[in-house]
Amino acid sequence: MAYTAMSGNGTTPDDPLQTAVWRLRSRACWADAAALLRPERADAALQRAALLVERCLYTEQGWEEAEDALRTAEALAHTDDERGAAACERGQLAYAATLHQVRDRADEARAALGRAAALIPPGAPGRALLDFRRGLLAENLARSPQAARAAYRRAHAGAVAHADPLLLSFTWRHLAGLALRDGELAEARHGFAESLRIREELGYLVGTAPALASLADAEVEPEASRLREEARRLFRLLGGVPTWLSRQLAPPPAATA
Repeated sequence: MAYTAMSGNGTTPDDPLQTAVWRLRSRACWADAAALLRPERADAALQRAALLVERCLYTEQGWEEAEDALRTAEALAHTDDERGAAACERGQLAYAATLHQVRDRADEARAALGRAAALIPPGAPGRALLDFRRGLLAENLARSPQAARAAYRRAHAGAVAHADPLLLSFTWRHLAGLALRDGELAEARHGFAESLRIREELGYLVGTAPALASLADAEVEPEASRLREEARRLFRLLGGVPTWLSRQLAPPPAATA
């Protein structure tokens, strides 16, 4: 199995290692989680790389460590599934670097995800995550909400088919964000609420503050302020992670006379 850092089911009762990795990861301790994994086989190397790529996206730090882990995973990948998963993580790392303006790697991101699409067949477990990430590129780099919506819907269907609740929380949230942009408040509110519910049930603490903040954007007062304050509390608890959430949670500027 090629593990990915944006999918999963939370704790695994019959696998203490995966339970420990999940608990650390969900509390924004990606480096500690990665340290538990010995990258001697492709699956462990891929999971370790995915964790460190996710850390880059959430913290805007650790780029070299992620690159090193990804090169190891690529070297150990031998099957199409493993090579496809590694290419998917390569695309995500390039996307994160572009999104955070570390370096423009948009072309690399598109090429890597295209390579992953050639290796991961439709209907395979890893395809849903790939579709989601192609949606991220379409929405945030290509500025094409229509293409993003189509990709998110494919990812959503795949997450349902393969019982991947964490990925489902991401697809709910991003589809809801597009609905909010279109003024579809009821649809947006429902999607954001579903995303929050799943993350709370999984104990995905690092993703709960963004879910609260997103739901607040679709709510009215006083509920919106209550949700944002809870998001701020969790954001502070995790030491200001994810970094990009600080802009969304910034208090409105004071009114001037």
